[in-house]
Amino acid sequence: MKFLTLFSFFAVFFVQVQAQQNTVIVNADQAEIQINEHVYGQFSEHLGRGIYEGIWVGENSDIPNKEGYRTDVLNALQELQIPNIRWPGGCFADNYHWRDGIGPRNERPKRLNTHWGGVVDDNSFGTHEFLRFTELIDAEPYISANVGSGSPAEMRDWIEYMTFGGDSDLANLRRENGKDEPWKIKFFGIGNESWGCGGNMQADFYADLYRQFQTYANNYSGNELYKIASGMYDTRYDWTETVIREAGEFMDAISLHYYTLPGEGWDDKGPSQNFGEEMYYWGLKAGLLLDEFIIRHKTIMDKYDPEKNIDLAVDEWGVWTNPREGSNPGFLEQQNSLRDALIASTSLDILNSHADRVTLANIAQTVNVLQAMVLTDGEKMLLTPTYHVFHMYRVHQNSMLVPVHADVNRYVKEEWDEPVESRFDLSFEEPGIPTVSSTVSKDENGVMHFTVTNLHPNATQEVVFDIRGAQVDEIVSGSARILTGDSVDAINTFDDPNSVQPKKFENVELEDGKLTMSLPKHSVIVVSVR
Repeated sequence: MKFLTLFSFFAVFFVQVQAQQNTVIVNADQAEIQINEHVYGQFSEHLGRGIYEGIWVGENSDIPNKEGYRTDVLNALQELQIPNIRWPGGCFADNYHWRDGIGPRNERPKRLNTHWGGVVDDNSFGTHEFLRFTELIDAEPYISANVGSGSPAEMRDWIEYMTFGGDSDLANLRRENGKDEPWKIKFFGIGNESWGCGGNMQADFYADLYRQFQTYANNYSGNELYKIASGMYDTRYDWTETVIREAGEFMDAISLHYYTLPGEGWDDKGPSQNFGEEMYYWGLKAGLLLDEFIIRHKTIMDKYDPEKNIDLAVDEWGVWTNPREGSNPGFLEQQNSLRDALIASTSLDILNSHADRVTLANIAQTVNVLQAMVLTDGEKMLLTPTYHVFHMYRVHQNSMLVPVHADVNRYVKEEWDEPVESRFDLSFEEPGIPTVSSTVSKDENGVMHFTVTNLHPNATQEVVFDIRGAQVDEIVSGSARILTGDSVDAINTFDDPNSVQPKKFENVELEDGKLTMSLPKHSVIVVSVR
């Protein structure tokens, strides 16, 4: 009897070990679509300590700075190779009047930030400060124009002020304020969440308003604007259809917003730390829904734009939890855990996989707000787990997306599926979530880059990438790194800022065209081969 019990134990153990095998077929000779670098964009709104204290401290601050910008934050963001950054909002954009933020800083008006925390904004960070910031981190600016409380004339003048190189009152005013040559502005959003905080509009009304405003979004001095219409969120497909149908010929892209809520919903988004496996599961499940929503919005776009002239800009995405205890609720401050990093990696995998339409995306937000890259506290600064994911994923920027076919296990907790499904009125064909997520790309030098995530909280995953259509001979020295932690809610703190950071990864080998790796539980890996 003891022998049978022992035999049964080993039989079960063997089955469990076998169940952790995963295979991904990599079709290296079928890479036809480029992953646009701008999918890795950032978002900085006048919200809480995102800009003031986070990016901007002023030249007279005791905190080390360059021209008023925090030196430590600048250095960290430069390392990320950020392609674009969106400003001034967000909801703030449709209350922002650009003339408040130019001229001598001590003469600028103080305005109440009615959206975020009820604090007074002294406008010391305005157009010149933002555009100089983009220069310092070598990112393209993405400007969101005020449609909700602004006018076409105000927007038209702002564009002329920023981009006209000739002799006009507005161009000369820019010169008086310290910028002789015009800026190059590519990404230009016409309204933000016009269905909500940007004006509570109906789709038909916004479509007409968009047509009007974009008429006055002029190109000056060789500058060419890439016009982005305000889209909606997750399951609101009707807005996308109406705006594309009525105004699609006048836009380069339409936006889509999607926030991952790990908790019960908007009324209780869940804590950003000290959560259990159930809320970890909910967060992962909700994060992976981004794929469903992109597919559905793309289907509508294909109906009216089969040539794919209009892009989908996912210009607000990320994890949104309850505010950090003791913080101003209007500042949207939250911790950033390993779970959030895994949601970031799988979200980037989804965005990469839709490279045919998704050419621009912006995580919310860059510093101190929502799923931030960087947190600050006075002179202290730390890099979050999400920062490290973006750093690891830099390899995919402007590389060619390599198609893959994955046969992977699933992490299943059927009793936990329903709350997420019911929140969106969805019913999934399969319970649970895939344990392995990945992106494979090939750069201009023929080097292939693999980013792989193990979402299982308790089990190692063995993954074999069967590389077909290309000869690969070696792993690029020093390229294999892993991000993980002691638990799914592991965080970096100002007392221990390096608790969660990438380390050398050794459980990987390449032989006969097969890249095999053993992924520890809840981890993200990057490795390159040539």
